[in-house]
Parts: sequence; C-alpha cells; structure tokens
Amino acid sequence: MTAVDTDIIAVAREQVLERGEGLSQEQILEVLRLGDDRLEELLGLAHEVRMRWCGPDVEVEGIISLKTGGCPEDCHFCSQSGRFPSPVRSAWLDIPGLVRSARETRETGATEFCIVAAVRGPDARLMSQVREGIKAIRADGNDIQIACSLGMLTQEQVDELVAMGVHRYNHNLETARSHFPNVVTTHTWEERWETLRMIREAGMEVCCGGIIGMGESVEQRAEFAAQLAELGPDECTMNFLIPQPGTPYEQYEVVEGRDALRTVAAFRLAMPRPLLRFSGGRELTFGDLGTKQGMLGGINAIIVGNYLTNLGRPAAQDLEMLDELKMPVKALNQTL
Repeated sequence: MTAVDTDIIAVAREQVLERGEGLSQEQILEVLRLGDDRLEELLGLAHEVRMRWCGPDVEVEGIISLKTGGCPEDCHFCSQSGRFPSPVRSAWLDIPGLVRSARETRETGATEFCIVAAVRGPDARLMSQVREGIKAIRADGNDIQIACSLGMLTQEQVDELVAMGVHRYNHNLETARSHFPNVVTTHTWEERWETLRMIREAGMEVCCGGIIGMGESVEQRAEFAAQLAELGPDECTMNFLIPQPGTPYEQYEVVEGRDALRTVAAFRLAMPRPLLRFSGGRELTFGDLGTKQGMLGGINAIIVGNYLTNLGRPAAQDLEMLDELKMPVKALNQTL
C-alpha cells in the first residue's frame, strides 16, 4: 500500500489481513458505505481475514429454550416478551427434554449446546433447573460443551455457573449504545455490559452480538461493530431481524441480502479473531445462496436446527453445505 492509497479495502488488507488490527469505527463506516460493485471484493477480503486469523474450521452449535415466553422485559424485537400480544406463551422444558435435545445436538456433530431462558435474569428456580439439567446431560454421557444465555447476572450467579462447568455465556448488547433506548426501555445497555464484564473476569468465554435491522442507521451499525470490538468477545452472534407478529417491529422490512453481507464483512474486518456466528434470521435474509456467500465472507460459526421461537434449516442441510464448501466442522462427531 502506498502512502497515498486511501481506498478502504486496500487499507483493510494491510491493517486487518496483514497486521491483524481491526478497523476503527470511522473505517467500518467506510466499508458499510461501499457500493454493490465492491461487494464481491469485500467479501473475498473478509474470507481471507477469517482464514488467516481463525483458520478453516466452523463451529456448529444447537440451542434450546429451557424457559420460553413470559419475559417481563420490553425488547421490541422479541416475541417472548410478556408485554406484547405475540402468539408465544410461557412454557418450561423438563429435564428429560433438555437431555434429549442435548443428545440430538451432539449427534449432528455440534460441539456447543446453549441453554437459553427468556428472563430478565435467573431466579433460584431457574438456576436449579440449569444445574440439574447439566448434571443430567453429563450423566447421559454427553461431552458437548455447554453454554448459557439467562439474561443479566449477579456476581454470585456468575460464580455458580462457573462451578457448574458452563464454559461460555451469551449476553447480546443487541445494538449500538446510542440506539439501545429505542429498542429496550426496561433495562439499560450499561447493565448488559456489566454482566459481560463479570463473565469475562470469571474466566468464562464471552459470546456477544446483536440484531441488524432494528431501525438503526448505517452510522449506528459502525458504532455497534466498534463497541463489540472494544468488548473483545470470544464469539459474536450475527442476527438479522425476523419481524415477529405482535411485537412493535412486526411491520419492519427484512434486511436486504447485499446490505446484510456487507455488514457481515464489516464486522469481520472490525474483529479479525473471534468466532462470527450466523444466528437468527439468516434463512429469511439470505436464503441458501446468500448463506453460502456469508460463509465465504467472514463467517466461521453457525447455529443449526431451530431457533428459540422460529424454525431454522435442518442440521443435515447446513452440514451438507459446509461439506460442499470444503469447510471442516470443528471436532465433528465421528458417528457422522
């Protein structure tokens, strides 16, 4: 790169690919403003960055809802909020059901199983359910790594999860700090950040991302990517809004595929090393072809099967896609 070369892709090639330094907020914004005529070039660079700093393996994860619906928070995107007239109703999964789901997830070749609950934060009953569930999964002979997503935590709860053997905790910041009050009013962005700080200091891996397409500006997407890079998560989840019936966002438009791909690449250039995981909304936003483009544009982890309240693609289809792309699944179960 010459002293006068200011093209953002050329800058990113030298800064991110060669030196492993993520882009700044201003640079991320430049990437997000690139025209469609540069998209293929951008995705190619993001894939090179992923291969250089993460390697070829793809981490496969399944998720299950231990407690569904009835959440007291007002996250405007979420069909599990008890404040909105969505069709989702409160329900608990029993321990045998949790064990069965963990077993089925492991049989797909996944190495990660995430236990999720729709709550502000876990009470004693939920912590007990998680504890007994993990014991039962291990008693079943299942060695899958267990993650949790149970909302905001106290220090005591963080310590309990560490003692249970939970290796990774998911707690999404959801969107840029400046946009968050438009998305959630019952708690703050800062409260989420505090839970993430405690998780990191306790030695658990941090999984944190958010949802694209909630009315944020392109500047706020750049802000969000930079804030995630500052956090330095081990994994970043890339969700795209699914307009849920009964929620304030039910009439929002689905993110256009090219914008979504550009955003994926920008997040990879902001964060060269973490897992970048395709999560909710990819089927609606991308379809099959776009999902493949995303896997070749910086993504190196994927959720298989169904999401919490939405259907996903069958795990076998995603594993077939990874095989077609010649992307090895991390620690693939030998029975496949």
